[in-house]
Amino acid sequence: MAEHAEAEPEEVTKEAEPRSKRAPIDWRRGREQAFSVLASVVRWVGLIFAALLVLHVIFVVGEANAANGIVSFVRSWADGLSLGFKDLFTPSDAKLRVLVNYGIAAIFWLVVSGILTKILRRIGGVSS
Repeated sequence: MAEHAEAEPEEVTKEAEPRSKRAPIDWRRGREQAFSVLASVVRWVGLIFAALLVLHVIFVVGEANAANGIVSFVRSWADGLSLGFKDLFTPSDAKLRVLVNYGIAAIFWLVVSGILTKILRRIGGVSS
């Protein structure tokens, strides 16, 4: 019984020892990563929107089949993404009208997404 009594204090002292401390959380790095991901998403969305508008211009200028599923899908998205640029200029040639108006809308999306990306990276403290 004496052996058992001596063993207990050792076990108790082992459990009472402080656990190893975890590495501190680097909140700044986490914030930078979050803003970097957000900025990348904004940039990609702007690129995809611009690509859809450019595809619509290519389909119109190339006289693609309007009944085709891909062409109608791109047209429906491009109409929504053109915002107020759809009828900004009204030349008599329909192809030129689409080229100019939807082209300006594509440039708009590239510029806006680029500016938002820079702002988000600056807010997040992310170096380019």
